[in-house]
Amino acid sequence: MDMISDGIYNLIIFVLAIYVGYHVVWNVTPALHTPLMAVTNAISAIVIVGAMLAAALTVTPLGKTMGTLAVALAAVNVFGGFLVTRRMLEMFKKKAPKAQVEKH
Repeated sequence: MDMISDGIYNLIIFVLAIYVGYHVVWNVTPALHTPLMAVTNAISAIVIVGAMLAAALTVTPLGKTMGTLAVALAAVNVFGGFLVTRRMLEMFKKKAPKAQVEKH
């Protein structure tokens, strides 16, 4: 019989993951934000797969609802991440020179 329940262990891991994630992301230089966003999109895609598995393997209606909600929120996160990454990459493109208007 364990003195600490599994829920407490999961809560400790969750809090430590938030702490480490915050400090890792906070110290990223601005030049690395675009690659970081790409990695975040990949992680969210993995979350979608995990949420689909969780929704499929549960037997309770609440579990299926929460799994479906997790899939939807992760999909929105991936879609928004790709939009933000695209906008950030467009900022680095060189702009074409404007065609000069001929005066008569």
